[in-house]
Amino acid sequence: VCFIPGGLDCSISFVSHVLGKVCVHGRQKEILSILVPHLNDLTKSDCIWQRICWRLVECVPDRWMEAVVLGFVQRAPGADALSRLLGNLVVKNKKAQFVVTQKVLLLQYGHTTAVLQNLLGYLSLDSLRRALLIKVLQELLETWGSSSAVKHSPPEQQQYISKAILICLSHLKEPEIESCRQELLTSMMEGVKCHLDSNLPQIRRLGMIVAESISSKINTDGPVLKFQYEEDDEARELKSLLVQTPPFCVVPSIPDDDRNGKADAALPLVLESNKKSHAAAPVTPDEESDAELDSDDDLIPYDMSEDKELKTKAPVYIRDCIEVLTGSEDVDKWEATVKALESLVRKNPAATREVSVELAKILLHLEEKTCVEGFVELRQRAQVAVLTTNPIPVIKYLTSQFYSLNYSLRQRMDILDVLVLAAQELSYPKSRGKTKHSGVQKPCIQLLPGSDSSKDWRRIVDERIKSKTRRFATGQSQVELASGPNEFSSVAGHFFFPLIQHFDRPLTTFDLLGEDHFVLGRLVHTLAVLMYLAVNTVAVTAMGKALLEFVWALRFHTDSYVRQGLLSCISSVLLSVPAERLLEDMTEELLETQSWLGDVVEKDPDGDCRRLALQNLLLMENLKKKLKTVPS
Repeated sequence: VCFIPGGLDCSISFVSHVLGKVCVHGRQKEILSILVPHLNDLTKSDCIWQRICWRLVECVPDRWMEAVVLGFVQRAPGADALSRLLGNLVVKNKKAQFVVTQKVLLLQYGHTTAVLQNLLGYLSLDSLRRALLIKVLQELLETWGSSSAVKHSPPEQQQYISKAILICLSHLKEPEIESCRQELLTSMMEGVKCHLDSNLPQIRRLGMIVAESISSKINTDGPVLKFQYEEDDEARELKSLLVQTPPFCVVPSIPDDDRNGKADAALPLVLESNKKSHAAAPVTPDEESDAELDSDDDLIPYDMSEDKELKTKAPVYIRDCIEVLTGSEDVDKWEATVKALESLVRKNPAATREVSVELAKILLHLEEKTCVEGFVELRQRAQVAVLTTNPIPVIKYLTSQFYSLNYSLRQRMDILDVLVLAAQELSYPKSRGKTKHSGVQKPCIQLLPGSDSSKDWRRIVDERIKSKTRRFATGQSQVELASGPNEFSSVAGHFFFPLIQHFDRPLTTFDLLGEDHFVLGRLVHTLAVLMYLAVNTVAVTAMGKALLEFVWALRFHTDSYVRQGLLSCISSVLLSVPAERLLEDMTEELLETQSWLGDVVEKDPDGDCRRLALQNLLLMENLKKKLKTVPS
């Protein structure tokens, strides 16, 4: 930093031009990491240096203003330091105002939380800039409450905007909250609805946290919103932004002697306070007599060591289970039946086949009468057992009910879960636990017990043999992989095609292409799993062709969860359908899909969608290379 002697006036516009040009040409970190700490120290106690610094940034040309302002914001040690360095630049310069209030907050989302705190704290520290803080909060809430923004922006950007909103709320004063209370309430109601409609749990939780924070600010005296969600580090970090952190200060270290002396001096105070608290609540004679009267020490307890809990016996026949589940008022018997039903179904397949559809209907509509631990899992396992015991009739019933009227979304998703679990069980062979031994028997040398010399001799010989022996195969016992017929092969089409044929027909209470897009996402993921499990089955080619047409019809869906499922379907088709069938029967569909995948990799706002699309493109390339290497 240079000094002008003799009190002469000077212009620092040349220095401003140099600073701007250096920053915009990629040397922002090098120059500002030195300049900002120096200016921060000089402006702490000298108002002249504050004016010089303000003039320095004000004279930067507009085409270089963004790089300079962003560098100052990133490297300032705090909001108060940034206020001393920039002054009211955002009020005087339109370009700086655009960068601070629009570009950094709404168009970018890669900055740290500290940068957001610096930026919004800077806007809150001056009366002229606080109007911009209110304006920024309104624009952030408008973006946060936009259903289009929630659907099309990545989760990282939505988390960034949520942090900015919480920091803005922490800087608002009571009169400002009072003036825009109704606007905050409207924005909160619109935004929380958009976030709760999302299929992504992270987005839903962001909406809950921000809505709770806004509610606590505008309803300081009355009831506030309260949601149930998992309290993890991310949630705690977001909530902590609503409370302003005090300015950073260094606590002077205390010498060891003083520290010990202060600790010793504090100890009698604690003991004295404890004595006062105990002395403040003396026990009166009346209370003592009441305590003696209420004492149960004189009563002799019953000996209950030999008592046993009476357990209700579960039914032993399938039809008895049906009667208990449909009409019994005995809660204990009902609970025992629910717990024993799965094993009973698997032990009695012949009896189950006679009433399989009726039992599947009962389980689909079964509601919890009493608090049974793991009720949902018990019911689901029983449904899977019934379906795998008699697949085709139960599959026809469940797939027909998926598109029927008067079912809740929960029941429809239960149907999808049961179909997936049953398909997995049918496609995997039953484990038989066979152990395959090598045909050559290993020689066995029995040594005398307790002979150390014999052990050492044997160890040395084994090490020498091991070092000199070149092994092509080991003779160790190997666990034989379970093998058996693929029971899913004959019923794969019954699982798949009924689910895929009516997705575009809206019902009175069920619209997959409309507001029930969460169930659509679950359906798409279910189809991807069924397609993957259908490898080496007869119907796999027809299933793959139908699934590619299904994906093509929904490829521009606005919900990222649905698009992720569609891309998983593409992966399942590429992995399950034989390469020859793909190129001969689905050439046109593959070319269209490849073009769409390229657009997803370049333009999709969701990171998981881009990753899945790139994986599919790599699978296609590997498929081409594999076919080129196969001799004709």
